[in-house]
Amino acid sequence: MVRYIEGEPNASGLKIGIVVSRFNDFITSHLLSGALEALDQHGADEKDIEVVRVPGAFEIPMAAKKLCDAKMYDAVVCLGAVIRGATPHFDYVAGEAARGVAAIAREAGIPVVFGVLTTDNVAQAAERAGGKSGNKGVDAALAAVEMATLYRKL
Repeated sequence: MVRYIEGEPNASGLKIGIVVSRFNDFITSHLLSGALEALDQHGADEKDIEVVRVPGAFEIPMAAKKLCDAKMYDAVVCLGAVIRGATPHFDYVAGEAARGVAAIAREAGIPVVFGVLTTDNVAQAAERAGGKSGNKGVDAALAAVEMATLYRKL
């Protein structure tokens, strides 16, 4: 018989680090609120959650690495918003944030979840930060919980 191993949506007892960028705070504050609410609804104790604020999405991987290196967390959630402008700056910041978080996730030994919005405009970002497309902060937090509980089983 095939054996299935899956994580669970139970944050009880998990220590979660959240890195959130201040740039585009009018979006990232909603991502953070959604993540915190989701963790609370799934049993996390607020004393087991730490939020680290960084200037922008480019700095997220550096802070996430420090959290992983501390060996105090069961998972790290990375939240930010990179909104396309008229220059190629978007491509560099979005790409490096994604590459940085992915590199850390491969080496950390704990789940590191990418919850950084990369959108063409403010309306798209707002839709994904609590609008009609839901809240990607919630999704990232729940993915971290599921993966942390999966790691415990593996």
